[in-house]
Amino acid sequence: MAQDTADKDSKRSAFGPPAKQQQARLFRVYNHYRVVISLMLLGLLFFDPFTTDSKFRWLEYYQAGVVTYLAINGFTALLLLAGFQPRQRHITLSILIDILVMHGLLFASTGITNGLANLVIVSVAAGNILTPSRVGTFYAALAAICSLGISGWAVLAIDETADDIVRAGTLGILYFAAAFVLQGISKRMIRSEALASSRARSIQELEQINQQIIQRMRTGILVLDRFGQIRLANAAAEELLFGASADGEDLEPRARLLPKPLRQGLESWLKNPNMRIEPFQASSTSPLLQANFTQLDQERGDQILVFIEDMSKVTQQAQQMKLASLGRLTAGIAHEIRNPLGAISHAAQLMEESPSLDEGDLRMLDIIRRHSRRVNGIIENVLDLSRRRTANSELIDVGQWLREFRDDFVQTVNGETATTIELNISEQIPQARFDKSQIEQVMVNLCDNGLRYSKQQTGQNRIQLIAGATADGKRAYVDVRDFGPGISAEHRHSVFEPFFTTDKSGTGLGLYLARELCEANQAHLSLVDDGQPGCRFRITFAHPGRMI
Repeated sequence: MAQDTADKDSKRSAFGPPAKQQQARLFRVYNHYRVVISLMLLGLLFFDPFTTDSKFRWLEYYQAGVVTYLAINGFTALLLLAGFQPRQRHITLSILIDILVMHGLLFASTGITNGLANLVIVSVAAGNILTPSRVGTFYAALAAICSLGISGWAVLAIDETADDIVRAGTLGILYFAAAFVLQGISKRMIRSEALASSRARSIQELEQINQQIIQRMRTGILVLDRFGQIRLANAAAEELLFGASADGEDLEPRARLLPKPLRQGLESWLKNPNMRIEPFQASSTSPLLQANFTQLDQERGDQILVFIEDMSKVTQQAQQMKLASLGRLTAGIAHEIRNPLGAISHAAQLMEESPSLDEGDLRMLDIIRRHSRRVNGIIENVLDLSRRRTANSELIDVGQWLREFRDDFVQTVNGETATTIELNISEQIPQARFDKSQIEQVMVNLCDNGLRYSKQQTGQNRIQLIAGATADGKRAYVDVRDFGPGISAEHRHSVFEPFFTTDKSGTGLGLYLARELCEANQAHLSLVDDGQPGCRFRITFAHPGRMI
């Protein structure tokens, strides 16, 4: 089927643009031949043995014909040098002029027995190469008629022998033989060239499609040599490993170095190809990644294909399935849980009003009240997971939005203890596309946590909000930095897991929900290790040109 399609395309394009370009190149070569022949004919006029009156019927006409032929060919050569593109009618006119001028020179010289008759064969052959159609047959017929006409006139008018007519007939046969043979060869060559051009275009289109598919894949693909030098990297690999935007305007892949964890994994794999490396992070702000290696060229073994997968997506899908099931279960039993929970809370409040309670009873009531609130918070958070709405994104000036958020947040938390929120915004920050209400929910969660832990550690409600641009300058980020005790190294990879918490009063769903909301806005929430006390959480927004 594919072969039939290619053949049809070749037939349709047999005289299309590729054939026309080849025709123009061949005509330039033929015109060079014409210039050389006309110069040789002009040079022969200056040799005395050649210009004796006995060899020419009309020497003056012959000389004028040679000069005219040289002038025509020279003018055509100048036009071609100036960039003139000959069309079919120009080529046809040139071949006709050659046939007529050559026969005119034969007529003015010694007739059909002159060696110039062989040049007519070249002109007919060139015409059939340049125009492999019925016009080529017309060239042969015209040349044969002219040759027979000159021979017939010579026999009737100046009593030449009949051998000239036989010679003219022989030349006519040669004209038609050259026409038919070269037409067939030329047509086959043009069809072959058109078919090759069609297949080359098809291969080029397939390469472009494959390139687009590879570039748009969400799985990162790298091609490395044995020394870890990057030969090829698609947009997903650039974004996962280097945090580069996916618009293809970043540094060349060869200019990048592999992240240290991936380089170590490559060295381990080269020693043991059956080994599967552990998931890693390319940087403190990148997601958890899994790399798989395979040899691209089994014979030479000098190129290695690497697939980079975002493990957070797989983990997120598993957690979403688990929490979706939990959300449906919670939605089903929320009424049954909340009713007794409300009764417990209400009973605790009534007991607190009793004047006969001692200190131990009050502590027990406080435990009941706190844990009732915690259970209710867990139910609310899990229900939020199952009924979260789709992000309604818009293009936002991050600096201006962060200033407004800071002012609103300070007004809601200022109480007995003064709250200090330091703002550090870079001068040039690209815009970001996100849902303001959802990202504000994330920011409130991070700021509340930061203020609480800062107060526990320093006694002050103090955090920092930092806004800037990524290394490529095309994506914005916002950092929330606190001055609390920080997170230990063994817990850093677990802070975003559901129900994980180091606070006895926490539900363990706050940071998980925050990351879920960021992912819904194509942003990424990460814990940045900058070597400073406290915690620094970073929201890295997607490229503003990417639609959510």
